Amino acid sequence: MLSPATESCDRGEKRTIYAKAGVGHLWLVDPMMRMLEVFELRDSKWLLLDVFHDDAQVAAAPFAEPSFPLGLLWPFDPPPAAQA
Repeated sequence: MLSPATESCDRGEKRTIYAKAGVGHLWLVDPMMRMLEVFELRDSKWLLLDVFHDDAQVAAAPFAEPSFPLGLLWPFDPPPAAQA
């Protein structure tokens, strides 16, 4: 779960630690952007597999089944305002 206070560490140092530990997949959830980024470790590098927004149906490795609506992660937040 990303937060403004920890995002740079989560996207930097923590990803390096997880890669060295052999963690195969990484999900970064950004509640401010209502977004999920899905990464897979390949050849010691993080490859972005997919990005989900708002209430998209999520089916992503390594938890592709069952799928779920991303909006379940922010049940009390109103959807982002449409941009003109």
